[in-house]
Amino acid sequence: MSSSADSESPAVDDAPVLWRPDAQRRVGTQLWQFAERVGIGLDRNTYANLHAWSVQHPGAFWRAVWEFCDGIGELGSNFVAAGSQGDAASTAGGATPGPGLEFFAGSSLNIAEHYLRPVTAGGPHADDTALAFIGEDAAQLAMTHGELRAEVAACQRALAADGVGVGDRVATMLPNGPEALIVFLATASLGAVYSSVSPDFGIDGVLDRFGQISPTVMVAVDGYYYNGVRHHTASKAAEVAASLGTTGASLRRLVIAPYDRSAPAPSGDVSGSATSWTEWLAPHRVATGDDLTFERLGFDQPVYILYSSGTTGKPKCIVHRAGGALLKLWSEQRLHFDVRPGDRVMYFTTTGWMMWNWLVAGLASGASLVLYDGSPFHPSPARLFDVADDWGVTLFGVSAKFIEGAMKAGLRPVQTHALDTVRTISSTGSPLAPEGFDWVYEQVKADVHLASFSGGTDICGGFVIGDPTGPVRRGEIQAAALGLDVDVADADGASLGAGTQGELVCRNAFVSMPLRFWDDPGDARYRSAYFERFEGVWHHGDFAEWTPAGGMIISGRSDATLNPGGVRIGTAEIYRQVDQIDEVLESVVIGQRVPAGGEAAASTDTRVVLFVKLREGVTLDDELVGRIRLQIRSGASPRHVPAVIAQVPAIPRTRSGKLVELAIRDVVEGRPVANVEAIDDPAALDHFVGHPALEA
Repeated sequence: MSSSADSESPAVDDAPVLWRPDAQRRVGTQLWQFAERVGIGLDRNTYANLHAWSVQHPGAFWRAVWEFCDGIGELGSNFVAAGSQGDAASTAGGATPGPGLEFFAGSSLNIAEHYLRPVTAGGPHADDTALAFIGEDAAQLAMTHGELRAEVAACQRALAADGVGVGDRVATMLPNGPEALIVFLATASLGAVYSSVSPDFGIDGVLDRFGQISPTVMVAVDGYYYNGVRHHTASKAAEVAASLGTTGASLRRLVIAPYDRSAPAPSGDVSGSATSWTEWLAPHRVATGDDLTFERLGFDQPVYILYSSGTTGKPKCIVHRAGGALLKLWSEQRLHFDVRPGDRVMYFTTTGWMMWNWLVAGLASGASLVLYDGSPFHPSPARLFDVADDWGVTLFGVSAKFIEGAMKAGLRPVQTHALDTVRTISSTGSPLAPEGFDWVYEQVKADVHLASFSGGTDICGGFVIGDPTGPVRRGEIQAAALGLDVDVADADGASLGAGTQGELVCRNAFVSMPLRFWDDPGDARYRSAYFERFEGVWHHGDFAEWTPAGGMIISGRSDATLNPGGVRIGTAEIYRQVDQIDEVLESVVIGQRVPAGGEAAASTDTRVVLFVKLREGVTLDDELVGRIRLQIRSGASPRHVPAVIAQVPAIPRTRSGKLVELAIRDVVEGRPVANVEAIDDPAALDHFVGHPALEA
């Protein structure tokens, strides 16, 4: 047992402590055991001491993670290989971050081998549950480790038969179910590169991503459910495949998988140009999965491609290295979230969000997965809590938006659910308001580690994160992640002390930095994305501040990326769809912070607001608004649809012709515009002040 609210009064400048682990729980954590192993025992030192050691001695730290988690294969001898960029410079004991770094040269490993570790190599028994899939109330499936291994083996052979090998790309448009996991593991086992989007993406959104990486095989689902409604997607997948073929991509096969394996596929859901999942795997199924093989490659072997939000154009294709993803996710799950062998991990996510990659890494930590797909509030607002009880979930992961929604729905799981297996509740996607912390401890469970964390697709992990050995303070993320020299910087890049807001940066090189961007000669876009603001320092684009207790508060993105409900949305993807509406001459989209309302009245949310300049004589009526929304929904995704669409007579730009999204957002939210001189028509900003459409 652990205590809930701290009985001691906090220091004047400290937020109240809502929970701290008791001595027995602290000593029992893997973080405690790891600290003992590396000689920085937490009975003699603080977490800050352990963190300082991890950034001062990065090679020793990451090797210790490898050894603590029983890595399979070989880890190279040097943290940063001699001759790679940044090797000569040193910050906090490690190489200067930037493109071109080569980590642990001479390594030989395969990430999928760690996810599918057999019992003979210290893994789970073949008859133990590997995953449970719950698709709203429409599908449910459990799969053992033996069954999963056999499915991956069949998929591996099917991919190889289609010519997939080291470095080839395999793309999926699948829900958060077993097929996505199977294809990922089979792809990684071959040394190929996996990439995914969720099936609610529109055709343009999918092509903006997969069209850049030229996949060899694409696997899509025949449909998905959301709020009890089935959405058919096989024809959309066929259109995507046809378009990929016309762009010169090397797509050799489109596979259509069923959403519900227990039900026959509806007539017409698999087009003539596609192969069904069953037909694809049938020739490659054998009685056992023991012949599954793993191509062991270097630490920097690409393993998956994730995508930026597409703020300034097509999404950037972020290539992640296999060794870096493995070590970073191990360090987070095993040390920061205390995921143990035999645990059950659930994170509400889609396959289009990096948290899916985070979730499925639970297999490498010895846990089984609970995969939920669909609306988290269907058929009732308590759906995820029902699943947690039904499947004995130990780590219950959601977004801050979900917590806010559950608050507004008046849920009190502490009165309706047992949740006795839940040790950790994790929140990410957007900053969790202090009222969200209160609600978790008052209305969900008093004795639980609430681990709020923040990072990004860019690093497939967190910069600031949970500490299972330390106190949870109201409204604060507990600590900087081990191995990352996280800091808050002013406009000149100098460090800021507690209580002063600035830019979130990281001053050292770390293993889950992107390997590169796809099709980025000379790493030009890579440098621009992270190292243009501060030379030799990773600039992440979050507005943050340290707290007196050593935690962090993040106020949101410091750029123009939209973030409604904790889901990052790129403006360029919206513009592309609006441009197809003939009546619209120009448009600009911003994220407006508004009160969340309900029980979370003190918290805020972000709503997407689209301003349009129409052709002369055209009025923004309900019919036109409906067509704009439909175009965005079908071409991008439902998440891209603006909450407000408003008409303005003119839209200001910079003198070089760029939209001034941040200036418009500042005007709408009542802040002064920092650089009016850069705007071609500053008077046009007046059209956004007190706009009647924003009063609702």
